[in-house]
Order: sequence, then C-alpha cells, then structure tokens
Amino acid sequence: MNTGKLNEKLNKNNGKYSAESIQVLEGLEAVRKRPAMYIGDTATKGLHHLVYEVIDNSIDEALAGFCRTIDVIINEDGSVTVQDDGRGIPTDYHEKEKRSALEVVMTVLHAGGKFNKDSYKVSGGLHGVGVSCVNALSSYLEVVVYRDGKVYKQEYERGKPLYPVKEMGNSENTGTIVTFKADNTIFSTTDYNFEILSSRLRELAFLNKGITLTITDKREIEENGNGNGYRSEKFYSEEGLKEFVRLLDATREKLTDNIIYIETVKNEIPVEIALQYNTSFSENIHSYVNNINTIEGGTHLAGFRRGLTRTLKNYAEKSGLLSKLKFDINGDDFREGLTAVISVKVAEPQFEGQTKTKLGNSDVMGSVDMAVSTLLGNHLEENPKDARTIVNKVILAAQARHAARKARELVQRKNVLSGSGLPGKLADCADRDPVTTEIFLVEGDSAGGTAKQGRDRRFQAILPLRGKILNVEKAMPHKIFDNEEIKNIFTALGVSVGTEDDSKALNLEGLRYHKVIIMTDADVDGSHITTLIMTFFYRHMEELIKNGFLYIATPPLYLVKKAKQERYCWSEEERQAAVEEFGKGKDGSVHIQRYKGLGEMNAEQLWDTTMNPETRTLRQVTIESAAEADRIFSMLMGDDVPPRREFIESHAKYANIDV
Repeated sequence: MNTGKLNEKLNKNNGKYSAESIQVLEGLEAVRKRPAMYIGDTATKGLHHLVYEVIDNSIDEALAGFCRTIDVIINEDGSVTVQDDGRGIPTDYHEKEKRSALEVVMTVLHAGGKFNKDSYKVSGGLHGVGVSCVNALSSYLEVVVYRDGKVYKQEYERGKPLYPVKEMGNSENTGTIVTFKADNTIFSTTDYNFEILSSRLRELAFLNKGITLTITDKREIEENGNGNGYRSEKFYSEEGLKEFVRLLDATREKLTDNIIYIETVKNEIPVEIALQYNTSFSENIHSYVNNINTIEGGTHLAGFRRGLTRTLKNYAEKSGLLSKLKFDINGDDFREGLTAVISVKVAEPQFEGQTKTKLGNSDVMGSVDMAVSTLLGNHLEENPKDARTIVNKVILAAQARHAARKARELVQRKNVLSGSGLPGKLADCADRDPVTTEIFLVEGDSAGGTAKQGRDRRFQAILPLRGKILNVEKAMPHKIFDNEEIKNIFTALGVSVGTEDDSKALNLEGLRYHKVIIMTDADVDGSHITTLIMTFFYRHMEELIKNGFLYIATPPLYLVKKAKQERYCWSEEERQAAVEEFGKGKDGSVHIQRYKGLGEMNAEQLWDTTMNPETRTLRQVTIESAAEADRIFSMLMGDDVPPRREFIESHAKYANIDV
C-alpha cells in the first residue's frame, strides 16, 4: 500500500493546496521568550529539532504523494539547508492576513496546511508550530519556493521578514528550499552533529519507503570514491519496515528466516508493522506515529502487544504445544527476543506523557490489535514451521522468567531504604534527598578507595565495582540477577523491577540518587567497562536514562607540568596547546603525565578534576533515537565481530581512544 496514494484518495479537494488551505490560529512572540516549550531545550537536542521540523514539512508533502526527494546540507558557516521537490509552499494572497500565504506560514505560529484536512490527511512535526518556530529561533532564514512556473523568495531575521515575498524568475521545477542559521543568543551550541542527523534521515527513509533522503556536510572533507569530497550519505528504502528490522537484527542470530510483515488500513488508520524473532533475551519494539518516535509507547503499542499475545497464545493452545508447561505464560514471554517496528498514520494524534511522546487515541488500539490478529494469525497458519519455532522460544522464555523471578525477589528482599541490607562496599552519603545526592560507580577497589577519600561525604556516594560486569546482551535473565555486581547496583540504587502486568517494568519510586555517574579509567579497558555498564542500564533501567539520571564522568587524560605551572588536559589538542604554551620559557623542561587509571591520581586531584561539581564535566546519557541505540548496543556487545570492528574504525577519529 502506498500511503501517498491513500492520502490522495482520501483527499476531498483532490490535492488542492493554496492560500485557502492556510489557517491562522495565533501569533509568534512567545517562541523566542520560551523556546524550550516548543522544541524541548536550547542545547543539542533542541538545535537538531529545528532541522527535524523543516524536514517534517517535506515529509508531509511526501505522505501526501507530492515529494520524492529531500536533501539536507550542513553549510560551511553552520547554517542548514533543506530542499524538497514537493508542490512548494503556497505563495498566493491570503485574504484574512492580507499578505502572501508563504509569509503567513513562515511567521505565524499555528499557521499551515496541516490544520486543513483537505491539504494533508496526516502530518508529523510540531503540529503546525514547526517552520515558523524554526524561523523565530534563527538569526537568519531564507525560503525559496518553486511553484506555478515561478520562483519566489523571502528572507527573515529572527522571524521578521526583511521584505515582502518577491518573484525571482521562471522555472518549471516545484519544491521548497529553506536555509536557516540557528540564533546563537538562544542556543548554547550551534554545532550540528552529522551522526544524529543522518540517523534520523535513515529512520525516515525506512518509515517512508520509496523516498530518497540525502545529507551532506560541507564543513568536513573526506576521502570518497571520486577523491576528496564532502562527507555525505544517501538513504532510500524499497521495503520500508522490513529493511528496518533487518538492520536492527543484523548482528543478532535470527530464529526464523521470514520477517513477518503487516501492511493494511483498519478503520481508516494505515498500519504498518514488521517483526522478527531472534535468539536474544531482550524485547526491542520501536513505535512511530506519523514518523514521530513514540518512546513512551501508547495505544498503538498496547494494541500490538494485545494482538500479538492473544494470537500466539491461541495458536499455541490449539496446537497443543503448551500442554506440558506447569505454569502460565504471560505477555513478556511472547516478546522475548522480538524485534518489531510499528508505524501508524493518524489524522489527529493526541500525545500524552512526560515528553509528549505517548499516543493517547483510544481508537488506534483496536485498529492495530485487529491488524495484528488477522495478518499474524494468517502467517502462523501458512508457516507452521516458523510458528512452532516461535512458540518453543516463548516456552523457553517462560521457564527463564520463572527462574529470574526467584533471583530478582532475592535481590529485592535486601533492597530496603533504611540503609540496612545495602552492599558492604557502598560508601553512602549523609543526605537522604535523592534530588541532591549522587552515586559514582567506580571501576576497581583501588580507584574506589581514592574516590571515597576525595568525595564530599554530604551528597556523594561511592560504589566500587570489581572488574568488568556481566555482558547482559548475551546473558539469560536469571544469570543477570545472579551477578554480584549487578545485584549491588540494584540494591544500592534502591530500585525494583517487575509488576503484575510487566515483569520487566522498572519502579523508580525508591531511587536513592538522581545522578548515577559511571567513573572508569580513561583507557580502552575503562571504555569497555563503561560500555558494559551502559548496556546494562539501557537494557534493564532504560527509565533511568529517559529521566536524565545517568551520567559519565570525564577524568583528564594528561597532566602537563613545568616548574610550578600545571594544567590538566582532556584531549590531545589541549595537551599540545599546554606544551606549546609552557615550552616558550627556557627554565626547565615540560613534563607530561598520562593518566591511564583513576588510581594514578590522588584524592585531591580526583576531586578537582572529576568529582567537584564546580569544576568537573559530566556527560549526560540520552537516547536520541531508540532504534539506533538498540542497533548499536546489539552490534557492540553481540558476537558478530566484523560490524563492531567497522564501527570502531569509522568512529575512532571522533573520539579519544588510547589503544
């Protein structure tokens, strides 16, 4: 099914998109005063959100069947250009606003074609806030429109037009080109990350099959097949979600060869789902509404889970495969080792939740449930070998869950808030308010001892970890709860796992610290331990990351000394600059100390550089794209070596790696 064709079919006005389509709801000023209300924050996440909003307008044209190519360019000056071959934003006269529709779209909040159901059946973005919001938060923006055989242009400064829309000439092309430069008086950084943007474009290509998306970074020259050129990537997907699941599961061992694919329309809601089982023990389900990643789930995810559980259970009972099982199977068992992507297109999505990424439309649950029940049921009947393999996996999952529950209950019996039952190695802090306290997970007893001496006992707790913790990516659930270091982490943090409805649900009510800081050596082993710990948190305490509680400490790599002068350095560039500065004098030589372990620093040095809130740098762990995080953790911590080597080699130049 082609969603674009569906939009055209449902479009009462036969694709009419003109000044009449543009509806104005309210003015613009509040965006610059409270930008975080509209784009989340004014740091890296909000900065990249600007690009997404412009891209979303182009994607809306694609969903309506009028756009096939979208190009994103990061220019040399740090501005961004987004170009599409859609119909072009309307430029004709807007009767109510008494000016060009293009100017209305670009300068008035909640003005756009997506409020008119005859222009767009479905749309993503900030629901009409998008491009005008980007304009308000840009020091400069230029829009060029190709439409009706003409070329139109308008420029803006901080959301205000520099002149009325003007005609620039003739052209048979159609489309829109938006170039904007984020306002550095609003954003704490205006440095775009190529990886973050390319990850989003890759995601959009899978979610909108048949559309070509490219990204080019003119700030960076790299070797390519034609000699030196700009860094660039191109994304195009013929099979959509099937290819998405194939990528996510590329480094996992597949349980069946077939990817189960569902594409249908139920109650006028287009539903597209791809799923496959693998031999892992984690559930990896990624859900989208109108291309928006609904990281908090919602009614579409609930409908999928309900339909999957009921359909598989009915098949298993009917086939007699459950007759020897001595305890009940629950919903978790049907999702262990499952990788799935769910994408629905909803005309008027209602978003709820802490980050407004949870779908609330009740009718969607029934539509997705119906789609899964019908088409998955058919697949199981037509592929009995696959069906038996999946059900046997479910039975193994139920047995493992039963064993894991006993291990988990043992951990949680020790987990009390009074302090008794806490790990013996934990050096707790005096304060009991989790908002003001923090815990350092420190590699090794030696570094742990130094950290205990250097910390501020009022609000800083230290938990030393012995060596490398278990690689949870490859471990059965009950083995995870049997692991001593992981038990200590659960107990020290005061969190619990499992509810009646969801045995993997994390309860943060008893969380004892709102900053959980991973502190390891600045070498390869330290990086590996950090990755192991992060994998554990991502797979078993994802809520902790989503709430912004997980951080990574950044100890210095070098201490550069000359006589009484000394400077800590966190990068090779800082080290070279310090050596050059100190080396200008003639009194004595420059001494460079390379810190390979935290234990090489004394308590005072560790406090000054890495633990003191006044002087340290903490890196907060966030999930920009859940699907990309899933893919990378699976690839880095799985058994497949070549993709891991390729990833490390291609990213080594973007990180300080001591080999």
